[in-house]
Amino acid sequence: MCRTVDLHQAVLARNDENALALRGYLGDRGTVAVNLLSSPGSGKTALLEQLLARAVASGTPAAAVTADLATENDATRLARSGAPVQQILTDGLCHLEAGMLRRRLEGWLPDGTRLLFVENVGNLVCPASYDLGETLRIALASVTEGEDKPVKYPTAFGLAQLVVITKTDIADAVGFDREAFLRGVEQVNPGVPVLETSARTGEGVDALLAHVLRAADGEEAHVPVLARQHERYLHSHDHGDGTGPHTHDGDGDGDGDGDGGGRGPAPGGEHRHDRAPGAAPVPAEARGNAP
Repeated sequence: MCRTVDLHQAVLARNDENALALRGYLGDRGTVAVNLLSSPGSGKTALLEQLLARAVASGTPAAAVTADLATENDATRLARSGAPVQQILTDGLCHLEAGMLRRRLEGWLPDGTRLLFVENVGNLVCPASYDLGETLRIALASVTEGEDKPVKYPTAFGLAQLVVITKTDIADAVGFDREAFLRGVEQVNPGVPVLETSARTGEGVDALLAHVLRAADGEEAHVPVLARQHERYLHSHDHGDGTGPHTHDGDGDGDGDGDGGGRGPAPGGEHRHDRAPGAAPVPAEARGNAP
């Protein structure tokens, strides 16, 4: 079990390094990345198509990368907006990683791109653990998914800097309990902004684009409580198996509670979780259970 945890820690540590480099790469180009996370069928692609179209219409240079296990259907759809779009096929991987994104961007991302929307793989578990060098992380849920979505997926919603409700045009028809949903959001991420949208009617799309543009202009994004939990209580030991001394607390999360709720540093020493200003940090204690 310990070897498995160590491997997982090493994978996430490498991703952290790649994300830091990617954040610098994008910053040098004047590009702000927005990471969109949701379950399949949330309406994320339809909403992103509307966002891109409005950005293009307003003269804001925007581009998108969309990730799926298979098919380029979403990229074809998003290209109708008139914005540059690229598809990443993960071949079964349940999430994007910073290195994958960097490889796709190099040699393609148009000069002068101000907004880069990253449509992550439809999944609220694995993607929550991986920093993609974003400035703004958005978690989306549709009114058809149930009011308890935030409390069922506390890491995805707990690390979001903005929560977006989609398909509000059918909220009444499906009996969506808005207040219960908002209570769940507040429970896992106190104070996070929530926007209500409908790609069909256009409700909230302009407000969402304005929120993203404010982040691009340097307005400080919401800092989730979960992202501020950096302090870890660790012990160091050596298994005597040649792996050398390393630190974790028995469940890989580095918080000393043994609850499995996160990860410790990479094998061989401490791993820093430093982030550039405006980044969406993913703390140690939030990330240990992702595949």
